[in-house]
Amino acid sequence: MNHRPIIVAIDDAAQNLAVIDALLSDAYRVKVAPHGKRGLQLAQATPKPDLILLDILMPEMDGFEVCRRLKANPHTQDIPVIFLTAKTRLDDEEEGLSLGAVDYVTKPISPAILKARVKTHLTLKRATDQLADRNQHLEQEVARRTEEVRWQAHLAQKHLEELQLSHQVTLVALASLAEARDNETGRHLLRTQRYIRCLAEHVRHKPRFASELTPERIDLIVRAAPLHDIGKVGIPDRILLKSSQLTAEEFEVMKTHVVIGYTAIDSAQKRVGASLAILEVAKEITLGHHEQWQGGGYPGGLKGEAIPLSARLMAVADVYDALISRRAYKTAIPHEEAMAIMEAGRGRHFDPELIDGFIEIQDQIKAISREFPDTDVGYIGSALADAAGA
Repeated sequence: MNHRPIIVAIDDAAQNLAVIDALLSDAYRVKVAPHGKRGLQLAQATPKPDLILLDILMPEMDGFEVCRRLKANPHTQDIPVIFLTAKTRLDDEEEGLSLGAVDYVTKPISPAILKARVKTHLTLKRATDQLADRNQHLEQEVARRTEEVRWQAHLAQKHLEELQLSHQVTLVALASLAEARDNETGRHLLRTQRYIRCLAEHVRHKPRFASELTPERIDLIVRAAPLHDIGKVGIPDRILLKSSQLTAEEFEVMKTHVVIGYTAIDSAQKRVGASLAILEVAKEITLGHHEQWQGGGYPGGLKGEAIPLSARLMAVADVYDALISRRAYKTAIPHEEAMAIMEAGRGRHFDPELIDGFIEIQDQIKAISREFPDTDVGYIGSALADAAGA
């Protein structure tokens, strides 16, 4: 295979073409064209020329026009053009260079100058082509690496989503354990989740709560909320499922469900040797949602802001839903009556600003209670169906 550079010489004077061929054919493959039209054909042939020597003064189509067409064609625009001309005016040189030519060689042709100029521009062309090839390779490599990174990011995101779903399924399954033994319904857990989100998002703009109730923190509280009564799995059936009011002794046993739940979650964390943010929030809610703002709650008799905010939110949601729900030992009461009881507990049972916020959004709260009425569907089925539709 012939790897010698290809040079196209375009000149209407046959003697000039003969001189060029004689000077260059030992080192290069020389193709000659007696007019511009033929020169353009040779320039578009395959393999493409490496250099074009172009006369300016030609009939029908002069060298300037040939150069314009070469540079206008994407297939030929990168071929170096050296003008061969007897014209020596500065304006002529400027016009040729402005059209994209790389050099001028004046006639009569000096063999040494022509060879030197041809060699120089072929060397530059080769270096330019190598650089272009290298840039193209780099671009392809960057594109390949970028696609790899994008794919790895996609896999990582998919893994994260699967992990989050796994966490959520685990939490739902844990919550359903308590539900399976309690006389409450799964819709209670769904409703209280939504009450909490609605209330937290409403009060997060108040100065007192702004720093703590970030969107991420609210999400953790909402996802952890279904575990608030997980400790009821440790309460005997004769107390947990009793259809009448509990005795004082039975109520003391019932109160231990908050410690049972807290201990179960804490023990699980210690066994796996990891502390997950969502389980830390779940422990706060589980242990503290029966504490009261002015004290007197259980298990610690905490007061005010000593009670974690997550637990204070849960207390509002849990009590309201208990009031409007029917249980074996009580009838449901209307929303308006429940709200009156909630307001009466402002500053005593409940954080006053949370109750104020709850009253401000009571239309939304009422809508949630109607959207998720009690049914026979358990929490795990309801929660997973709800997640699938989200």
